Order: sequence, then structure tokens, then C-alpha cells
Amino acid sequence: MNSKNKKLEAFGRLLDIMDELRAKCPWDKEQTFDSLRNLTIEETYELADAILEKDMNNIQKEVGDLLLHIVFYSKLGSETETFDIADVCDSLSEKLIFRHPHVFGDASVSDATNVLENWEDLKLKEGNKTVLGGVPKSLPAMIKANRIQDKVRAVGFDWDKREQIWDKVHEELSEVKEVIEEGVQDKIEDEFGDLFFSVINAARLYQVDPETALERTNKKFMKRFKYLEQETLHKGKSLREMSLEEMNVIWEKSKQYDDKAS
Repeated sequence: MNSKNKKLEAFGRLLDIMDELRAKCPWDKEQTFDSLRNLTIEETYELADAILEKDMNNIQKEVGDLLLHIVFYSKLGSETETFDIADVCDSLSEKLIFRHPHVFGDASVSDATNVLENWEDLKLKEGNKTVLGGVPKSLPAMIKANRIQDKVRAVGFDWDKREQIWDKVHEELSEVKEVIEEGVQDKIEDEFGDLFFSVINAARLYQVDPETALERTNKKFMKRFKYLEQETLHKGKSLREMSLEEMNVIWEKSKQYDDKAS
């Protein structure tokens, strides 16, 4: 791996390139915080995809793309004399030191859970008015639900035993069935939301990231359905012409390819 001096040299080169792009490239000249926002979100999801695929080469590429955005925002900040990349790095370093007194101070922790509990206390000291104050409003709903549950757990708002969650899941499922019979759409939506929230809670309690788990299922379904389409074409048929029973035969066959490359 590269030495610290080499890393600093590479980062300095990136900053120089950003300065030149901002001065000479018509597209880069026009960018603002607002115009970059959606692109940053897109780059974040591309990195998330690469991580899910365990593609290290692509992870490196996407980390670079995300770093470009951090450097770009810092460049924009320097132009308005509000902050620059040094301020970004310094404030981050100070926050890391403050939030890790068990590393940089005299505090002691027993495990990772204890670290998370201390973090929430420290965040309140930093100025967060509530435990949930740091949850971004624009997070996707499933990730937000998981983050909310993580945060309240850190202050002790959680089940005594994780097995207790299943009674809650069954309760919410029963309530969904009840309101479906009533036929009131708003109530149905509310109860589905409660059911989803409880299932996400169950996943958290069993150390499963719900977003990752669902995305893996999405990919698995898409792969199987692609196989179904291909096999149907090979037979000279159309999916619309096939019965569900015929499709299920091919669907079951597709499962043997789940662990193979698409």
C-alpha cells in the first residue's frame, strides 16, 4: 500500500485538479451546491451497489467519485469564504476525537453496543436537541426506520428480549388483515406501515440490515425472472400465453442458478 506521504501527495494533486477544473471547465464552473446534490445521491447509491456486489475495483472507483463531490463542495465553500477542505478535515477530526473518548481519552467501553450508547450521549452534548434530531429527513423510508430504531435503542428504548418482537409482528399482521376487510384505504396504508416498521425492527434485532436483505432479494427475483423470460423465448412462447403453473416449473428450475453469475 502507499505511504502516508504518497497519500498526501495524491490528495494534493486532486485538490489542484479541482482548482483547475473550476477555473477552466464550462460545466464545472456552473455547478452549485444545489446542482450537485442529486448527483451526490446518485454516486452514493452507485457505491452502495458496488459494496453489495463485493466488487472491490468498482468500490474504489465509486469511492473516488464520492470523494470528488466532497472536494467539489469544499471548493464551493472556499469561494464564498465559509469553509474549505482543511476546515472539513479539521472539524471531522475534532468530532472523531470527541466521540471516541475510549480511544483518545480516559473513558472505557465494554463492547460496540456501549460505544453506540456513548455516542448518543455525546451527540446530545454537541447540540442535538433530541435523540432523533440527527436522522436525515431525505433518507429512504426503510433506511430511516432502521436508523430510528438504532438510535432509540442506544438510550434503552428497546425490547428486553429480541424474541418479544414476534408477538408485535403477529399483532401488526392481524391488524392489517382486519382493516383490509373494512376496506378503508388510509387505515390499510397505516397498518401496512406499522407492519413494515415491526418487521424492520425484527431484522435489526437479529443483526440483519433490512435494506441489504431486501436488495439481495430484489436482485435474486430479477435474476430468476430474467431466466424465466429467456427460457420462455427459447420455447417460442410468450409469458402472456403461459399459465402460472407452466411459469412456476421454469421458476423452480431458475433457483439452481441463484449462486451463479448472471
